[in-house]
Parts: sequence; structure tokens; C-alpha cells
Amino acid sequence: MSAKNRSMAVLRGARLGLATIALMQCSLLGPLAGSVQAQDEGAAAPRTPIKHVIIIVGENRSFDHIFATYKPKDGESVDNLLSKHIINEDGTPGENYRKAHQYSADVTGSSTFQLSPTTKKTLYSFLPAPLNGGPTDVCKDNGICTLADALSSENGLPLAPIDFYVSMGTGGTGLTGKVPDARISGVHGSAPYSTLPPGPFQLTNSKTTDTFPYDSYAASPVHRFYQMWQQMDCNVKYATERDPNGCKKDYFTWTEVTVGSNVNGLPQPSNFSTDYAPGKKTTGEGATSMGFYNVLQGDAPYSKELADSYAMSDNYHQPAMGGTGLDEIMLAFGDAIWFSDENGHAAVPPHHQMVWAGTPNAGTVDEIENPNPMPGTNNWWTQDGYGGGGYGSAVYGGGSYTNCADASQPGVAPILSYLRSLQQPINPNCEPGHYYLLNNYNPGYFGDGSDAYTDHYVYNTPFTIPGTTQHSIADVLLANGVFWKSYNDQWNQYLTDKYQLNWGVVGPNSDQYCNICNGFQYQKQIMTNNALRTQHITDTTDLYNDIANGTLPAVSFVKPSGWVDGHPASSKWNLYEGFVKKIVDAVKANPKLWESTAIFVTADEGGGYYDSGYVQALDFFGDGTRIPMIVVSPHTKPGHISHHYADHVSILKFIERNWNLPTISDRSRDNLPNPKVGDDNPYVPMNRPAISDLFDLFDFGPK
Repeated sequence: MSAKNRSMAVLRGARLGLATIALMQCSLLGPLAGSVQAQDEGAAAPRTPIKHVIIIVGENRSFDHIFATYKPKDGESVDNLLSKHIINEDGTPGENYRKAHQYSADVTGSSTFQLSPTTKKTLYSFLPAPLNGGPTDVCKDNGICTLADALSSENGLPLAPIDFYVSMGTGGTGLTGKVPDARISGVHGSAPYSTLPPGPFQLTNSKTTDTFPYDSYAASPVHRFYQMWQQMDCNVKYATERDPNGCKKDYFTWTEVTVGSNVNGLPQPSNFSTDYAPGKKTTGEGATSMGFYNVLQGDAPYSKELADSYAMSDNYHQPAMGGTGLDEIMLAFGDAIWFSDENGHAAVPPHHQMVWAGTPNAGTVDEIENPNPMPGTNNWWTQDGYGGGGYGSAVYGGGSYTNCADASQPGVAPILSYLRSLQQPINPNCEPGHYYLLNNYNPGYFGDGSDAYTDHYVYNTPFTIPGTTQHSIADVLLANGVFWKSYNDQWNQYLTDKYQLNWGVVGPNSDQYCNICNGFQYQKQIMTNNALRTQHITDTTDLYNDIANGTLPAVSFVKPSGWVDGHPASSKWNLYEGFVKKIVDAVKANPKLWESTAIFVTADEGGGYYDSGYVQALDFFGDGTRIPMIVVSPHTKPGHISHHYADHVSILKFIERNWNLPTISDRSRDNLPNPKVGDDNPYVPMNRPAISDLFDLFDFGPK
């Protein structure tokens, strides 16, 4: 898991009538809630051969980052860096490289958030040097010194080939501190630290110097909410027929090196620099966001195998700007969630306010986001962060909420203005007086159902959102008798370690469960009902048993642990590939189950990595960059690539259509229509905003 989660985890009406809502509440809270048989009686029947949906969610990779050089089978097309001639097959700049050029800007003197900076916009001569990330030595830093260490710490990888477990102990950077990652071709250990051209660059070079093979750990780019909006550089003046939203995506690097993440209200260091130099402070990333893998040279081999053998989307997106928390919430709720009193009433988060008085963590925090630049700085923001302090010291910072219905709030007006300016204006979908969570805060409940928001233990955190009563897809499934489970790697360890004090511990007690990755853990009606919580939220060990025994529920949400989720710096994509392979192989080993199953393989969000694809504005919250989406099922056409616009809420639409279910609420995104496209551009819906239900990834015709 990333540093973004590390600090948090260690601290640590459907559109229904009133009668139906009452019935649903009985289902949620009544004595039969814990009975599988009771919930299956009268369950909605699937309308297709798909009786089981498995959603596997990795971490932080954009589509171009993984599939930049993917070449489709004959008769199919793909939209990536190679097909656009931005790069060549060997990863070098192509004839259209300029389309991915990155620029710097200078907003010094501005007191307001710049969504699309235009002052002193300058093409980089060379990218700022990408810096290293991840363990220097996996044994010393991660504690994985032997194969036995790996095997005892994680059960989510296949035993054959054993290479996946071996990879848990390899791939260290060999570099100390945030220094230029000289393993990358074009990056140097001495000045000039970078001779990389001003656009995408290939991370790996295993066919040449072998200094950065696919197995290597790499750094993690910034990918918070307002940062990603700024990186996209969306401006109606840039709109074209091919890109009516006008997002140039040319500030990925500049935002990354000027503000990064976790400012937390602290002033900019006096020796701050946007490029690496000895003795200078940086955001610790450099131009990390522009790196990509090359599947034509052997990178991401299992991802390529799945894409070749089943069906893939090249127009599937993270549903919100920013990172894991909001995007996982969108996957569960089809909507953002907001700060409340835990009883469904909107409230105002702490704002320049003392919290946890009388405890060792007492301190003044400001949990409202403020991306306006501090005076005299070039884009160093006033208040943005995961929250600082804790562990017995005063807490501070923490900006992560926004009242996006109020244009006077910091950062809000430029986005609202942009949405209004589009040819087809977009409703921001922000309720007055509601402060929506935009970034990563811990969920309101621990795994045992106890209230995490009101728990003032020294190793818990005030950067926790109160439990929400908003409806999720779980409510819809429960109300209609469609059984579901949320399978979470290392959940059992987490139940014995609610404050995650064993984070990073190697061996049987390893607890790298990701609390912000489980959308249902934010929800009061699930987490405070013992029968519901214990039956529907469980460990991935139960997933493997349910697959083997043929007892898999209709809908399964699956999340790997921080060891194997593929998150850059803390994990690697090849480890996520191993996690997926174990599940796919297990399902295929059960022929009856395989014939009735669709496995959706994706990531939570793009991780801040550059992507060249079209991005549609759906509301204030997003969408964001494209991310991988592969559907593994016997009911797909091998090698098919869907171009229909989709995001995580499309999975919810698939579930609702397949089981004839209502939408989650009147305002959730599953109410959006399926895209209608013209013959000349299958990527841009003419009926914007619109998202697919993913049915076009399947072939349910005669076999």
C-alpha cells in the first residue's frame, strides 16, 4: 500500500416507494438479515448466463501506463500512445510526440486555484528528473528476506509458478532517499539529472541495460482531487470535435513538482525546487507521472495475455478525480459521500478547529480543502493533505472536504465555471450545505463495527469521516435478494488489529488490509448490523473456499492487500497480476462456475500516471483518467476491445441490468444513460453525460 494509505491505516434511497424502503430496512436490520437462505428466496434472476460477477480492484495504474504499446488482433482497434504515434514500438518518441508534451506555468501572484493556467506556459526542455520510490532493499525495508517470509505474509498469489512469491522479495531500487532514478534511461545520477524529452517515457529497459526490469519498484505520482483536475488542464477554449471537453492533459508534471501532495497547511520550504538539485527540497516525485510499461517488450505479460484472450475496454475511467478513497466509494455508492452527524444530517467538518481535546493527539485541524496558492508561491496550496501529526503529537492540516455547491468555497468556482461553459453544460450534482469527501480519510467504522470517528485512542486518527447512511449497491442487492460479499485480503488479521499496529509486520500476523479500499466500511447500516457485517464482509480466504466449493455469491467485490495490490512504491503490477491469476485459475478449474461467471479486472484509479485518452465531465467529481478494464469470461469475444465510454459505476449498471434491479438513488450515476455515438468517433458520447453498462464487452450469442 502507498504512503497515502500507510499514514491513515496505521493510525487508524434507491428510487423506491416508501413501502419498499421500509421493506429494505427490515431486510437490513431484521433477524433474517444473516440468513443466506432467507435472502435468496425470491431473489431476482439474472437475465444473461452470468450468475456470478467478481470485481477485482488493483491500485493506481492508468490505461496508457500499462497498455501504451498494446497491439490488438486483426479487426480490432485500440486508442493508446502507440496507435496515436505518440511513441514507437520501442518506446521512443514517435512522430506525434508533441501531442503528449508537458508544460510548466507560473501562477505566482495568483490567489485563486488555477484549473487551466495560461501564464508563462512553457514547454519543458527536459522533464524534471523522475525520482525513485519503493524499498531500497526489500529485505531491510520490507522484511521479506526469504521465500518463507513471503509465503507466511501473503496467501493471495499462486504457488505455481512460485515466481510471484519470489518477486515479493526482489526489485528494490538500490537508491537511498528521493534522488533521480538513474535506473531509467535518460535519468542520471549527476548533473544533468534528466535528458528525458518533455513527454511520456518508458520505465523499463530490460532489453538494453537491464537496470530497470519489469520486476522493479517505482515511485508513486501525486493523484489527489484538485491536483488531478489541474493536471488535466481542462478549458473549453481547447475543445475540439474529437475532444469536446477540451482537456489537454499537459500539466501532469508541473502539478506534480509544484505542489505534490500532503501540504497540510505548512509553508513552502525556503529551499524548495521544482527539479532535483543537491540540498534542495522537492515534492519527492519529479516527472514520475509520465512513465509507462511496454507490453511489446515483455512488460505486464499476464495483463496482455488476458487482453488477448478475453475482452478489454480502452475507454474505461476512474469515476472521480483523485485517489483511492473517493474512487472506491464511487464503486460502492455510485456517488460521493459527505460529512454528517452519522444520522443522515449534513454537518460542517472541523475548520481551523481544535479536535480531540484532552488527548495526546489534541491539535488544530482544517479538514476543508483549499487549493488556493499561498502568497508568493508558484502553486503551493494553502490547505491540502491527509492530515499530519498523531501517534501522541498534535494533529494538524488535513484538507479533504469541499462544499462544491458554494462557488465561494476555495477551488470550487473554476470547476463550476468550466462545467457551465461546455457545449453541453454539466450539472455538478452538489447538494447545498454538503461537504463531500474528496480524498483519503479513514471510514467511520472499524472492522468489528465499532465507531472509528468517535474513538480517541492515541493510534487512531481524527482524519476519519463519520459513518454515512447514504445508500450503496449493497442496499439494492439486499432489498432484492441478490447475495453479495466483499472479500478483503487480510481482513481476518485486521479484525484482531483494528488500529493496524501490525502494519508492515512480516509473517502470519501481517496486516496490510486497506480500510479506505472497502466502500462498505463507510456505511452505517452495514457496519453496525452484526449479522450483515459478518456475513457479507469477509477475508479472501473465504473467496478461495467459495470458488472451490461452488458457493460463490452473485456479486463479489475483491480487494488484495497492500503487499499485492499493484500500488507503485509499496507494491508492483506483477504482484497484482499474480493475485488476479490465482482467482482466474481457480474459477476456470470449476467448469460449472466458469460457465456462469464474469471477472472484471481493473484498478481503483490511475494513480496520477499520464493517459492520453478522452475524459468526459460527468459532474463536479469527475471522471478521471482511463484505467485498465479486462473482462474475463467464456462469454466474451477473444481480443475484443470496447470503445464505449465507461467508469466504475458502469459495473453497478451491469449488475443492475443483469439482475433487473433499480438504481441506488435519484442522484447516483447509475441513472445516466448508455452512450450514443456517431460512426466517426466511438469514444465520445453524443448524449453526454453518459456511461456504458459494459454489456458490449460480452457475446451472449450461440456458441
